[in-house]
Amino acid sequence: MYLVLDNINKTFTSRGGVGEVKAVDGVSLSIQRGDLVTLLGPSGCGKTTTLRLIAGFEFPTSGRILLDGQAINDLPPHKRDMSMVFQSYAIFPHLNVFENIAYGLNVQRRPGAEIKQRVARVLELVELTGLENRAPNQLSGGQQQRVALARALIMEPKVLLMDEPLSNLDAKLREQMRTEIRRIQKRLGITSVYVTHDQVEAMTLSDQVVVMNQGKIEQIGPPTEIYRRPATRFVADFIGRANFVEATVRERRDGLLVLDALGAALTAPAPVAPFRPGETATLVIRPEMIELVDDAARHPQSVAGIIRRAAYLGNVIEYDVEVAGQLLALVERDPRRAEIYPEGQAVKVRFLEDCLYVLPK
Repeated sequence: MYLVLDNINKTFTSRGGVGEVKAVDGVSLSIQRGDLVTLLGPSGCGKTTTLRLIAGFEFPTSGRILLDGQAINDLPPHKRDMSMVFQSYAIFPHLNVFENIAYGLNVQRRPGAEIKQRVARVLELVELTGLENRAPNQLSGGQQQRVALARALIMEPKVLLMDEPLSNLDAKLREQMRTEIRRIQKRLGITSVYVTHDQVEAMTLSDQVVVMNQGKIEQIGPPTEIYRRPATRFVADFIGRANFVEATVRERRDGLLVLDALGAALTAPAPVAPFRPGETATLVIRPEMIELVDDAARHPQSVAGIIRRAAYLGNVIEYDVEVAGQLLALVERDPRRAEIYPEGQAVKVRFLEDCLYVLPK
């Protein structure tokens, strides 16, 4: 592994000087060379502190950080061969685009010809060629973010660190920029650690997602695994939307659990942890795993429900459906459906059982 965090802990003295706050609690993480790993979680979960520990802006209370086999715990930031893109961009307002990007190379006293060549190369990479002489206040938010990214990339760091770099952009530009960041990262093959609280960003950008909560890692895995097979209720609830349904285990057969839930017998892939008949289990049912059924005769496993809320969003229709006394979120993506069911409408729903998931014990 290229970048390794080995049982990292970080404790701060609490405000007022009484007691301590453990911001990072036993975090262990191994990152392969060339991967983009996202630290994802709510505010205060320890993700930014973890990034600052990697960068050298903070030092761990205990544990080790290794880069390419070498311990870097005690090295200051400028000796770690890393570059960071900040949430606020941190562009120098008195320097133009060229001067901002070349700043680090000038500090290193690189030859002028080399600086011009490297700046031209990175300008092309971030698609800012021709804007070298612009002042920061003459740039859009997206262009300023590209300047900040170019300034980090031009140093050719071993690791690129990004602390919520898109949070100040509007939704459409944020979507465009995350595509650009992923394109550039894959083209350069640069090892990257990205901090965000935005689940869509994490799912779009990452080779691996690290979900954090209260200073600890809840789960590490590729986006598909994090979404489809969450390790905990927190992960299932934080990544996307989820309905949690209490169920009673009826039997286990052929790698499946048969469960009594919502007035029906549902089957779901059995988790590794054994469940015995009669035990209670928690089903995770994503909104897109529930379908409204027009022809109940063709779907004998469908169950009765009542529409309690309907919201038309253009590409999808969101419903809240009451089934067996429980309110379930449902998303319908069928563009052919012209009808939107009104509140109070009786409907039939079915569950895509191969997509259901039973939370581990």
